[in-house]
Amino acid sequence: MNIFGWKSAGRGYLRPAKTRVQQDRLPGLRGYALGSLGEWPRHYEAQMREGYLSNAIAQRAVRLIAEGLASAPLIASDKRALDLVRTTSAGQALIETVATHLLLHGNAYVELLSGNDGRPAELFALRPERMTIEADTRGWPVAFVYKAGQVASRLPAENVIHIRSIHPLDDHYGLGCLSAASGAVATHNAATKWNKALLDNAARPSGALVYDMGDSGTLNGEQYARLKEELSASFQGAGNAGRPMLLEGGLKWQAMALTPAEMDFAGLKEAAAREIALAFGVPPVLLGLPGDATYANYREANRALWNQSIIPLARKILDALAQGLRPYFDGLTLGLDLDAIPALAEDRERLWAQVGAADFLTMEEKRAAVGIGAIVPPAEISNETGATE
Repeated sequence: MNIFGWKSAGRGYLRPAKTRVQQDRLPGLRGYALGSLGEWPRHYEAQMREGYLSNAIAQRAVRLIAEGLASAPLIASDKRALDLVRTTSAGQALIETVATHLLLHGNAYVELLSGNDGRPAELFALRPERMTIEADTRGWPVAFVYKAGQVASRLPAENVIHIRSIHPLDDHYGLGCLSAASGAVATHNAATKWNKALLDNAARPSGALVYDMGDSGTLNGEQYARLKEELSASFQGAGNAGRPMLLEGGLKWQAMALTPAEMDFAGLKEAAAREIALAFGVPPVLLGLPGDATYANYREANRALWNQSIIPLARKILDALAQGLRPYFDGLTLGLDLDAIPALAEDRERLWAQVGAADFLTMEEKRAAVGIGAIVPPAEISNETGATE
């Protein structure tokens, strides 16, 4: 099997030359714009720590999609292939891991580990930032190089299923949602740190200490340093909020405050959170954001999450896995059992009612319309199982 090329020899020359794989990129940066934000990390691992591990909105958005997809009931034309996809490998849930890699990095790589009989015995998703595509002279992928620490392994193309999100400017690597959400994530994190700093200072600026020179002149260096140290030790921070000050020698305290517009960090964080949710395709109401959190809106938002985000991503992943496994399982198909998904119960009920009321359809046509196979006569069932009448 060659996932990227023609299976038959002699037809590869029909393909046009692709752009060569760029070798001058920083590791872990495939699919991400460089220098888009001054303080945004340039390395993928640092981006994960800043944009996913340290941001509740991005993490919850990814987990809603990935865990929802992993919990969806699967159907397959071959039970052995279905068991391969469902099996947990080294503690890794395949579907959830692949979905997370696609959302964050834009690429997912599934290695086919063969058993003693040469057939796939295990499926394992590899870390996408560690993978490099090795291309031929015309730019078409022929192998993958997986580097973990100082150890690099070259994997043939037929042993890896590469799933990627579309990247309009890259022929080999996909584009993750975190790239589009980077600005909103940076803003949300900065607002969080700013609010924390305000809380550490009694939720307002500390004010200004005004010195009335009078006849004594200005403070000398020793007096200035001592006064600054005393203020920092005795009056700064949340633990000293509201503590009275004792001023002497012409000192007076001038309180300062922010305007309501300057204090509107809650609105800033909410706007950034909504933009993060938009980038990942999650309705904001499902992330607990205020404004539209009613039961009816939540129910509609949950249905929209499945129809617009989870199901399309599931089909992308399952179709790619089925294509990669088809050389070992003839005619393999993988899909979701939509009838068993609670969030889509109302949609399926409406479809069944419409199909059931269609008098111009035959029974076979109605079964096909709702995704149920044709009725198999008992005689054929007996012949297939080897039973005698």
